[in-house]
Amino acid sequence: MSEPSESPLVLVHRTPTLTYMDDHLSRNFRLLKTYASPDPLPVFLSRHAATVTAFVNIGRLKIDAELLSHLPSLQLLVCTCVGTDHVDLAECKRLGIAVTNAGDAFSDDVADCAVGLLISVLRRISVGDRYVRSGKWAKLGEFQLGTKVSGKRVGIVGMGTIGSRIAKRLEPFGCIISYNARTQKQSIPYRYYSDVLSLAADNDVLVLCCSLTDQTRHVVNREVMESLGKEGVIINVGRGGLVDEKEMVKCLVEGVIGGAGLDVFEKEPQVPEELFGLDNVVLSPHAAVATPGALESVASVAIANLKAFFSNQPLVSPVRLG
Repeated sequence: MSEPSESPLVLVHRTPTLTYMDDHLSRNFRLLKTYASPDPLPVFLSRHAATVTAFVNIGRLKIDAELLSHLPSLQLLVCTCVGTDHVDLAECKRLGIAVTNAGDAFSDDVADCAVGLLISVLRRISVGDRYVRSGKWAKLGEFQLGTKVSGKRVGIVGMGTIGSRIAKRLEPFGCIISYNARTQKQSIPYRYYSDVLSLAADNDVLVLCCSLTDQTRHVVNREVMESLGKEGVIINVGRGGLVDEKEMVKCLVEGVIGGAGLDVFEKEPQVPEELFGLDNVVLSPHAAVATPGALESVASVAIANLKAFFSNQPLVSPVRLG
C-alpha cells in the first residue's frame, strides 16, 4: 500500500494579532512561519524559503522586488486583502507569480460599514453619544439637529462588488445613486460619470470604495471637495490615499465640505490630530472588514486558492496583473 503524500509546504507571514487563519492553514498544509522566527525577514527567507512555491501574506506586508528576490521558486502569492496596492504587481507579472486576493469575502461587511458611517455622520450619532455620556444633555438641554439621510444624492467611486452592495443598501432610503468607474457598466441602472469632479458636483455624498492605483491616488483633491460643497460628505472605506488627506483636513476645518466618515487613512495607524476635535467627522480604525464572519470567509477563499494551485485548477480569486 502506498504511503500518504505529504501536505504541500506554504510560507505564511502575519502580524502577532492576525491569528484567524492559523487553524485553517495548519489543517491543510505544512507551514513555514516567518512570525515564529527571531530572524529579520530577508534573512529568514534566504535561509528557509528558497524552494517555497506558495506564500500567504496575512495583512499588508509590502511585497516588492527586493522581497521577491528572496523567493526564487515562488509561483503563487495569496493576499488576504481586496486591495493590492502593497504588492508590486508588475514585478509579480514579470516573474510569473500569480496573485490572489480576498475576492468578495469582505464585500457585505464593508458595504454595511459605509452605510453606518454615512448615517452616523449625517444624524450625528457619535456626537450625540458623547453629548449624553458627558452629561451635557442634562445640563445644556436639546441636542443640535442632524441631517436627513433619506433622499440624499450619493455618488459612488468604484462600482465593483462593494460599490454595488452599498448602492443596494441605500436604495431603500430613497437615495439617488450615481457612480464613477473605469468604464460604464451596462448592467447597472445608475447614472454614470466619467470623472469624479462632475460626480461630486451633482451629489451630496461621495462614497469611496475603489482600488488605490497610480490613477486613483488623490482622486479626491481640493477641487473635487470644493465641487462637492459645504454640505457635502465624504465616506471612505477604500484606501486612505484615494483622498488628499491634508487638503481634506483643511476643507473640514474651513467648512468647505460638511463632514466625513473615514475608515482608512493615508499613513495608518497615524491619523491627523486635527480630526479628533471635529464633531462632523466619524473615525474608524480600518475596521470595515473586521467581523468574525468576514474573517472566516477570507480564510475560506485563501484555502480554496491554495488548494486550486496545488491541484493545478483555476484560482478562485485571481488578481489581474495588467
